[in-house]
Amino acid sequence: MTALRGGGRAGSGPFELLDVGPVLLLAFLPSVLLGLGPMIASKRWGSGPKTDFGWLPCLRDVKVGVACGGLALGVGYLLNLVLLGLFGTDRVSDNPLTDLAQEVDENNTVWLVLAAVIVIGAAPLAEELLIRGALWKALEHHRVPPWVILVLTAVVFAYLHGEPTRTVSLLGQGIAIGLARLRTGRVGAGLVAHAANNLPAALLLFTGS
Repeated sequence: MTALRGGGRAGSGPFELLDVGPVLLLAFLPSVLLGLGPMIASKRWGSGPKTDFGWLPCLRDVKVGVACGGLALGVGYLLNLVLLGLFGTDRVSDNPLTDLAQEVDENNTVWLVLAAVIVIGAAPLAEELLIRGALWKALEHHRVPPWVILVLTAVVFAYLHGEPTRTVSLLGQGIAIGLARLRTGRVGAGLVAHAANNLPAALLLFTGS
């Protein structure tokens, strides 16, 4: 995207970073693509995502999801404080998107708005469809105990983010988000919890600019 936008600009190479906005969106691409597999498989071999996963939140999903999302935020905050106390700020990294957002020009806040929509909506939906949708149902099919499924999916959730210094806090957040799925049996509740958990990160994108 950057090459296409700036390849013809004088004095610049075709891959010079002329506009960090598209790169900000591309950073989310792997997470968003995670949801394609479960969606395609459900449409081809299942009854469709709405029936198979219950991904459209109902009122109960919203209530349980907001509660579990708040719990995830609290758990993540406390665990990060513990990690900071143990390892210090040098070894506990911030979200890499924060640094990237600081490079976005204030006149291009449309990129930040799009990024925020992805952080709150698209990325949580894709991750929930994969982890607490397809993977959760597969483990249920093999009669794995619910509490084991909760922990296993939280571990996958934590490592999926590729942030080693935050793995412990992400594990705690994953368990809290998974509680919404466990309580309702629906991905929609996990989606709401995940979105609520990501809301502060989306707002921080704007403070970075």
